[in-house]
Amino acid sequence: MVLRVGNVRGGVPKCDERLIMKRIQVLGPGCPRCEKLKKNAEAAVEQSCAEAIVEKVTDINAIIGFGVMTTPALAIDGEVKSVGKVLSPEEIRNLLT
Repeated sequence: MVLRVGNVRGGVPKCDERLIMKRIQVLGPGCPRCEKLKKNAEAAVEQSCAEAIVEKVTDINAIIGFGVMTTPALAIDGEVKSVGKVLSPEEIRNLLT
């Protein structure tokens, strides 16, 4: 899923057209906490000037490949940023900047 926000009226700041596409990966088997983290990641992208792809990674071998043993986890551009916690959209926005 590619989410974009830019040059929107109504309180959302105009975005820099030179932003680089980010890859956000939600790592987890599909539990309710993992689904909530995915929704929060999508909301964070919609509320920010980020341009990002939000992916759900459910393959246990891929998750272990990140070095993650506790889910949900969040990776941005291949770097694990959070493990075992459902970050809020605001917390994820801060990681995107």
